[in-house]
Amino acid sequence: MSKPIHILNGPNLNLLGTREPEVYGSMSLADIEQACTAHARDLGFSIVFRQSNHEGELIDWLHDANVNASAIVFNPGAYTHTSVALHDAVRAIEPPVIEVHLSQTAAREAFRHHSYIASAARGSITGLGLNSYLLGITAAAGCIETQ
Repeated sequence: MSKPIHILNGPNLNLLGTREPEVYGSMSLADIEQACTAHARDLGFSIVFRQSNHEGELIDWLHDANVNASAIVFNPGAYTHTSVALHDAVRAIEPPVIEVHLSQTAAREAFRHHSYIASAARGSITGLGLNSYLLGITAAAGCIETQ
């Protein structure tokens, strides 16, 4: 059995379902976790699903995933547009990282158009709601199979 796929979520994603549902949808983070667990299981993988509002904790989890994950699906939230430290952490680890976002960041405010994570990640999937996560898991599984 391969190592699990780690799904890491950044700030404010714990508020999904109530925070700007017109942008992020009505699903809670627990709903997303449940769908991700089922999808990963269908592909033959388990997941570790985490959320933090703290940049340093996300960095620690990326470091942990370097040893304990086969791949990472990462929604860094607003840190996408601000964190060189997360960029450096993604570059420093071996497992492939797939960046995901529920909303289409390129169609939102100008400050959301740049991702510090994108240039360090294997790929990015944005704007597809829950499907961004599910496609991220599928992409991560494909990366694992080609390693």
